[in-house]
Amino acid sequence: MIEILNPTQLSRAKGSGALVAHILHTLKGRSTIGTNLLDIDRWAKEMIVEAGAQSCYVDYAPSFGRGPFGHYICTAVNDAVLHGRPRDYALADGDLLTLDLAVSKDGVAADAAISFTVGETVSPEDARMIDTTERALAAGIAAAVPGARVGDISHAIGTVLDEAGYPVNTQFGGHGIGSTMHQDPHVANTGRPGRGYKLRPGLLLALEPWIMADTATLVTDADGWTLRSATGCRTAHSEHTIAITDDGAEILTLPQQTGR
Repeated sequence: MIEILNPTQLSRAKGSGALVAHILHTLKGRSTIGTNLLDIDRWAKEMIVEAGAQSCYVDYAPSFGRGPFGHYICTAVNDAVLHGRPRDYALADGDLLTLDLAVSKDGVAADAAISFTVGETVSPEDARMIDTTERALAAGIAAAVPGARVGDISHAIGTVLDEAGYPVNTQFGGHGIGSTMHQDPHVANTGRPGRGYKLRPGLLLALEPWIMADTATLVTDADGWTLRSATGCRTAHSEHTIAITDDGAEILTLPQQTGR
């Protein structure tokens, strides 16, 4: 299903996006050396409930996961990159952490992810990977204008990733979003321009470039959810929810939009 939101729904989407941005910004500040991933999950739950919103994850049970996810946020550490299921693990100096969060408020969902290093130790390669996903995300957003096609976004993202020398996996990528978290169209992180669905005002997309340092192959963790690099290499992931408007893409999940 491809959903085009009306002005009322778009206004609600901005509220959902602001909430996601606020929670991720808050959790990043709390994610220090010694922080347990289960505490991050608990804090996410508390903020979602306090805001009168609903988790898009806790009851989520797609075909690629093993039963309901059962948690409120994805916490992927080091070689984990997607669907990181929170576990009893205390963050260490130099860990590369990705927080991925989707919530629904007033009937509209928003989705975003950030990657960052914990503590004072930041390796140049980790910083380069994070920067690459952020630049790829910015390129995809710039390409998301009315009349363009999904392939134009994919091509813009993929060009940045390819020029930086990272392998690109196309199993998971961006997606439509609206009254539900995952909708069509699928937005791969590489593609051919001029192909795919034509972008229209009112369309919401979650764009999410993610990379692994030296492989495009994923393996599934024993928890049935967490996806890791097949070689054990480090990973990074950046994501925003955007709305297609007459003037281009509006980013709904920027931290400064929270007003808090």
